[in-house]
Amino acid sequence: MRTSIYKSISDPKLFKQQLLCWSQQFREIIYFDSNDYNQNYSSYDCVVAVDAFTSIKTDFFNAFEDLKQYQQSTKDWLFGYLSYDLKNDIEQLHSTNFDGLNFPELYFFQPKKLFLLKGDQLEIQYLNLCDDEVEADFEEILECQKSKVETDAMLKIQQRVSKENYLDKVSKIITHIRQGDIYEANFCMEFFAENATINPIEIFTKLNEISRPPFAVFFKNHKHFLLSATPERYLRKVGDLVVSEPIKGTAKRFLDPLEDEKSKMQLALDPKERSENIMITDLVRNDLSRTAQKGSVEVKELCGIYSFLQVHQMISTVTSKLDPQYSVVEVIKTTFPMGSMTGAPKISAMKIIEEQEETKRGLYSGAVGYFAPNGDFDFNVVIRSILYNQEKAYVSFSVGSAITSQSVPEKEYEECLLKAKAMREVLS
Repeated sequence: MRTSIYKSISDPKLFKQQLLCWSQQFREIIYFDSNDYNQNYSSYDCVVAVDAFTSIKTDFFNAFEDLKQYQQSTKDWLFGYLSYDLKNDIEQLHSTNFDGLNFPELYFFQPKKLFLLKGDQLEIQYLNLCDDEVEADFEEILECQKSKVETDAMLKIQQRVSKENYLDKVSKIITHIRQGDIYEANFCMEFFAENATINPIEIFTKLNEISRPPFAVFFKNHKHFLLSATPERYLRKVGDLVVSEPIKGTAKRFLDPLEDEKSKMQLALDPKERSENIMITDLVRNDLSRTAQKGSVEVKELCGIYSFLQVHQMISTVTSKLDPQYSVVEVIKTTFPMGSMTGAPKISAMKIIEEQEETKRGLYSGAVGYFAPNGDFDFNVVIRSILYNQEKAYVSFSVGSAITSQSVPEKEYEECLLKAKAMREVLS
């Protein structure tokens, strides 16, 4: 049973920092921050959930059915993630590439303590609410100070795939495209550091400050951390409305306003970038139609240009109305993994990706988010993110780009380095 208590917050920006600081005492944490980015589809500015009352952790086998049962039996707030390799539960696929992180392939928890911030209004929801506990925690939050532990300055970041090897792999993917095996593939590579000691909250704070994305996430499950500055929403459900906002198309930002505007316009008009976005938008339309009311799938915006602190991005928006015969987990299962991180056709692209990539993606290019008690949900795409296994002292981040028939391998490599810039900067 959850009961709500409401508070007015005089300084929401400071309060978000204090909430994140206070949350570090718990084994399970998830922190979402919209960074006040102007969005068409948003319920909260900040959400923090801590301290698992119940949880589910599993590998890919039967994962979506297990999640469906967990979601339907709890009928409560659930927070967690879906790793990319849950594809192996949906299709006849497998993953044998190297995995340095060893995260569970699916993890969700039901939090004892939940904070929902919108503007200057805070809603606090505790399981089995005790007014005295809420007030004591609230006072602790207001007094919280940042920890002083710093990240190891000697962190040595390595690139899993050399430039020469990368160019060769992209050329092979282009050959597959020209042979008609696929139209597009999202090809990724990993950067990593071994024997790494980092302070996750410090790294996340730095990454968030230089990126200010609409879907920032700090996630902790004991020794596993996700520090994310993702700009991309995967899937959101409110009532019977389902929304997907795939990103395909990236351009560099410049300090000079004229150069920056030129870069933005070039992205908007670039035929290669537009074609890759349109192909994925079409794939998303097809995926959503599998659980939609007849005739309800719409492209609300095609190839819109949005600016973030690090890059300009091309984003499309596709919506549908959910057919009530389908469960909320089925909406996710029939669209997962998201087309922006696979390519088209999806199954063929995933097979070719698996052959060419050298690292198991795991949580990277999966999804992180929540279910509300009424079955609504909101999930982000795990990109522009740092993953950390504290026990193994292993830090990882991956980047990728969409390979099409018009791709130039050198330019795809440069795009990957551009996307890696923020993560390298905060870890260096």
